Amino acid sequence: MRKLTLALGSSLILAAPFAQADIVGLGASVSYWDSDSSGTASSGNSLVGVDNELNMKNDGNANASIYLEHPVPILPNVRLAYTLIQESGRGTLTNSYIDIGAGASVQSDLDLEQLDLTLYYEILDNWVNLDLGVTVRDFSGELLVQNVANASQVSRTEADGVLPMGYLAARFDLPLTGVAVGAEGNYIAFDGDSMRDFNVYGQYSISLLQVRAGYRQLAIDYEDGSDAFDVKIDGPFVSAGVVF
Repeated sequence: MRKLTLALGSSLILAAPFAQADIVGLGASVSYWDSDSSGTASSGNSLVGVDNELNMKNDGNANASIYLEHPVPILPNVRLAYTLIQESGRGTLTNSYIDIGAGASVQSDLDLEQLDLTLYYEILDNWVNLDLGVTVRDFSGELLVQNVANASQVSRTEADGVLPMGYLAARFDLPLTGVAVGAEGNYIAFDGDSMRDFNVYGQYSISLLQVRAGYRQLAIDYEDGSDAFDVKIDGPFVSAGVVF
């Protein structure tokens, strides 16, 4: 992990001389993400499918971001982003899961939360925009599985960590139209674990208002002690923001 952090930090330093920025920029956005999940959660030798056994469905997402860009040489731009995914479902266990036996009817709740601090440079800043940087992600996940017939039988799977991730964003503007298409993402892989989070979108800007619609995918393969999540969450999103 230390070597990976140093490598990402070195990449950020190497990008600094190519950074471009003419004015101070500030922006913020909120979005709605209509996501579905698939994959598994595990604890020790117990494994459960979040879609085909627990029938997890989206209860709601909170997504927001804010960024600050500036013309100060060497210093990176800053972006903060927050994502909270909440799902619940009712299903039947195919096999036993921790303290709940096979065949039990269960009620489940899944919470995934992440807070990102991204430091990045604008490598290109015209009708083609390219940002390169490093994200520090504070991630936590919790899955509660409860036996419907016996409420005292509750199984909990948890994982959390602070992860350094590479950050890349590209956008192509159609001059004089306010229309753009773009993509952005974060990625890390180390010691058998990995996490990727990317989105592609179309954008329309008018005055200070910026509207986006696109597709986002978050894939988590992360182990914390005996607990692990191997899940994929994806679906369309829409966002609205202001840019100063």
